[in-house]
Amino acid sequence: MDRSDKQQQLSLAKCARQRCNEEWIFRDVPSDITIEVSGGTFHLHKFPLVSRSGRIRKLVAEHRDSDMSRVELLNLPGGAESFELAAKFCYGINFEITSMNVAQLCCVSDYLEMTEEFSKDNLNSRAEEYIESIVCKNLEICVEVLQQCENLLPLADELKIVSRCIDAIASKACAEQIASSFSRLEYSSSGRLNMNRQAKRDEDWWIEDISVLRIDLYQRVMTAMKCRGVRPESIGASLVGYAQKELTKKSSLWNPSSQAKADFLSGSNGHEKLVVETIVSLLPVEKLAVPITFLFGLLRSAVMLDCTVACRLDLERRIGSQLDIATLDDLLIPSFRNAGDTLFDVDTVHRILVNFSQQDDSEDDMEDASVFESDSPHSPSQSALFKVAKLVDNYLAEIAPDANLKLAKFMVIAEALPTHARTVHDGLYRAIDIYLKAHQGLPEFDRKKLCKMIDFQKLSQEAGAHAAQNERLPLQSIVQVLYFEQIRLRNSLSCSYGDDDHKPMHQSWRISSGALSAAMSPRDNYASLRRENRELKLELARLRMRLNDLEKEHVCMKRDMEKSNSRKFMSSFSKKIGKLGFFGHSSSRGSSSPSKYSHRTDSKVIERTCASTE
Repeated sequence: MDRSDKQQQLSLAKCARQRCNEEWIFRDVPSDITIEVSGGTFHLHKFPLVSRSGRIRKLVAEHRDSDMSRVELLNLPGGAESFELAAKFCYGINFEITSMNVAQLCCVSDYLEMTEEFSKDNLNSRAEEYIESIVCKNLEICVEVLQQCENLLPLADELKIVSRCIDAIASKACAEQIASSFSRLEYSSSGRLNMNRQAKRDEDWWIEDISVLRIDLYQRVMTAMKCRGVRPESIGASLVGYAQKELTKKSSLWNPSSQAKADFLSGSNGHEKLVVETIVSLLPVEKLAVPITFLFGLLRSAVMLDCTVACRLDLERRIGSQLDIATLDDLLIPSFRNAGDTLFDVDTVHRILVNFSQQDDSEDDMEDASVFESDSPHSPSQSALFKVAKLVDNYLAEIAPDANLKLAKFMVIAEALPTHARTVHDGLYRAIDIYLKAHQGLPEFDRKKLCKMIDFQKLSQEAGAHAAQNERLPLQSIVQVLYFEQIRLRNSLSCSYGDDDHKPMHQSWRISSGALSAAMSPRDNYASLRRENRELKLELARLRMRLNDLEKEHVCMKRDMEKSNSRKFMSSFSKKIGKLGFFGHSSSRGSSSPSKYSHRTDSKVIERTCASTE
């Protein structure tokens, strides 16, 4: 009963409003036709209507014999308000065409067939003229007209009102961008044109204006802008602003409370789901066009709103391509499944890491072999690996205390990156230690399996000292820690003896070099070997030059010896040989000058070495 009473009150209010609005109708001539439009009733006259409207003219002509006095116009666009404006135009009453009614006038004039065919300067031509001369020249007015078209679809689309406004908005935004770029050009001291990056950009003022559009029209506007060549950064900024405005429950998207879950899983969030999926489809392909924090926010929303799989996979791929700039808070995605699941969505993070690793591998495959000639110790992809490895270790330490976290999920996250990604295993050791502390009932076999991921040779001195006294580690792991600590201590002691004993020094160098080689990628390892090879070749070339000089000197002195055959000359010969310094590493307890036999033997060894190298 209450519902019917409300409907009756609304109909009475409409009738009262309609009676007030009919004051412009001629009262001295009795009405001969009644028009019913969407519950509204208009008592009018046939002649003014027939002279302008082709539709009403046909209806009256078809029922001329029955003297029709009542006409019902079904599905008239804009309802009673639009028909009232059209009727006023038929009666010759002036009213202003504005951005708030021009779309309605276009649609109702098409419905009533108020075209030039039935009357000169009819309503349809007046509305079209306003759109071409006023609406399409101004971006803000285009947005206002698009808002009015939201309730006039699909007729407004068929009349190309929507497409013309969208094209005008895209053209204006593109023109503003070009004009702003030219305004930021300036001449440098050398007379060359440069872009002033520090100048304030004001070409994106339209972002706030179009954020009032409905999601379907907003999508079409963004698509048109991308086709026109609007900057990806501007597209991204608009998407961020629109998402912040439309996702009214944004705070609950990051709140894994039970109430938030119940609200979103109730199925009453179709609009938010549509907004997230649409924004993801509009994201620019360029990296850094939108902040990575925004991408993680969209991913949280997509997981909570149960968006399509394609939507979530697209976000995970985009995040994986720039994971090296993410933070730990970004990775902590709450889990919105049953109560027995983990606190954080580990599966999603694992897929992101897989995307990062595959993207890194694909980049390596595409690179030319000439990159191995680079002398830089770390390529950009290698530095990204180091950053992500540190991020993953911190993430593992954060999720390790979760009692519901299975060992398999923990290990799959830890092993998602290649072995050369971690130069130091302190972070991984810390995360595993936290996991062992939170899961004390873990079997011995699983503890050994877990600790095999740690390379104890890559632990720092502090971490090694802690691991040596850690009772949670398996006995086998503790033995490995003690062994490597003993080697480290022996090497540090041997280094203090200087050049007295070269063997420990070589052993120390070999261990450290092995750790470095294991920490480097195959590409960087190859570049390091190339550098060492070049250094060896240069050293051999220097040895050849010194050997040639020595042989020339020896020939000259032998000739002088044959002439003089003097002991004094032999003494000077020995001194000259000593000045060459080729045998400078001889023992101090031996003779200060080498014997002929040792000189001949060393020369042959050097010659064989050079020949084998060549």
